[in-house]
Amino acid sequence: MTVASHLQELRRKHEHLSEQVEREQRSPATDALKIADMKKQKMRLKEEINRLMQN
Repeated sequence: MTVASHLQELRRKHEHLSEQVEREQRSPATDALKIADMKKQKMRLKEEINRLMQN
């Protein structure tokens, strides 16, 4: 897998998580722990994207 394709996949996952977080936050039965976990995953993906962009 090339770095460019890996970055593209990470960005896709980040966007998907963003959409999931938004849906969960609008849901009347919001699970705060689930949302917090998804936000942590997003942060890890963003950090990995930034790390790869610097190399």
